[in-house]
Amino acid sequence: MKAKNYVEDLKVKSVAELSEDLVNAKKELFNLRFQNATNQLENTSRIKEVRRNIARIQTIITQKNKAEA
Repeated sequence: MKAKNYVEDLKVKSVAELSEDLVNAKKELFNLRFQNATNQLENTSRIKEVRRNIARIQTIITQKNKAEA
């Protein structure tokens, strides 16, 4: 249910806001991978969650771009 709410929130945002969210998510993924490599990451499932969020954001951006064209 949490993912469904997240997607609904994404659909309301503009493409510029989604692009900003995408950059932030990629930075977070980099930091999580770095922490995992140095054995500082406690919740490794967060990496999977962030990767899926990135895919969700990219999907919504693609849908909005196709709708505009």
